[in-house]
Amino acid sequence: MKPRDVLGLKKHSQGIRSWIRVDAATGESQVIEVDKFTMMRRCDLPARDLRLLDPLFVYPSTILGREKAIVVNLEQIRCIITSDEVLLLNSLDNYVLQYVVELKRRLKAAGVGDVWKSEGSDFNRRKGVGSFRGVLGCISSDYLPFEFKALEVALEAASTILDSQAAELEIEAYPLLDELISKISTSNLERVRRLKSRLVALTRRVQKVRDEIEQLMDDDGDMAEMYLTEKKRKTESLLYRGDQSLAGHRSTDGIQSISAPISPVSSPPNARRLDRNLSIARSRIESTKSSESANENIDELEMLLEAYFVVTDSTLNKLTSLKEYIDDTEDFINIQLDNVRNQLIQFELLLTTATFVVTIFGVVAGIFGMNFEISLFDSPLAFKWVLVITGISGAVLFCSFLWFFKYKRLMP
Repeated sequence: MKPRDVLGLKKHSQGIRSWIRVDAATGESQVIEVDKFTMMRRCDLPARDLRLLDPLFVYPSTILGREKAIVVNLEQIRCIITSDEVLLLNSLDNYVLQYVVELKRRLKAAGVGDVWKSEGSDFNRRKGVGSFRGVLGCISSDYLPFEFKALEVALEAASTILDSQAAELEIEAYPLLDELISKISTSNLERVRRLKSRLVALTRRVQKVRDEIEQLMDDDGDMAEMYLTEKKRKTESLLYRGDQSLAGHRSTDGIQSISAPISPVSSPPNARRLDRNLSIARSRIESTKSSESANENIDELEMLLEAYFVVTDSTLNKLTSLKEYIDDTEDFINIQLDNVRNQLIQFELLLTTATFVVTIFGVVAGIFGMNFEISLFDSPLAFKWVLVITGISGAVLFCSFLWFFKYKRLMP
């Protein structure tokens, strides 16, 4: 084999990725190997949307509604949702495996029918102790189409990931901050610094997920675009009607060719006008029904998104409270440091004043150490009186300085 062929095979093999496919009808999963261009044709997606799912790149959380698919990039969950299947990047991550298991369980439970509705409360209780622990255990998704069920599991997985990380951060943060208050040290300050960096990064991720959900809720067009089952049903209905009309035209042409092959007379104008009026009325009724159905679907999706918006907003509030607690701790530590700094300044002021007073003794000693004779040297008690007078003068001067400092409120 030529080197050029080997290089071409290598490039082709690099474009093939392993995907986990979950079928909407059966709820079964399988691992498939699909290259990039096949996936683009299969889901009718541009290359830039597939780049959002590439694990080699770090993109913020995104939910995109396309013509035939929904592209979901929420934390570790990166998948393509269509009306018939979910294509998830194959990974050994625990949350990815839990997503597949949870989606399969919900699809199989939804296929039970009446048993699902009768055992809804028991399902919610079991869901509350499951792998995802039921972030929104009260939401029943039996009436939702497949793509919304898959999207709900993805939102629940992302909310669980963020909430669990926020809880772990809280468990680690509060004892560390209390320890820092009681003992300010370099090691504790370094641990708090790393903790604050993690908090800022997690807050950005939660904020991005929250903003993405809020953006979808504010745009009815994007929510209507995500209703893939309805669009597929409409497309199949139009194709079926087109086939029926085509078959009707063929049969009519055949009958006319047999019964009246040379009749140039067309249908009466009144009949054509009646057919046109009926078709217009039928189209209006269908458009009204489709618009009402779309509004109902938008309401359903909006309720779903709003529920997870509340969960994400609650996680964001936890992180905000933790950040405020860290800021309050930093302010308290700064106050403590300012207090210690003030005490050091006061001690330095007292020490300087005492040094100045003691210096008086040095001045007196220097004066009496001069080489000249005075009558005071002849008195035996002169040295004692000099010491007493100098000490009293120094004490009075020191007390005067203290009174001045307190008068100026330089000392407590």
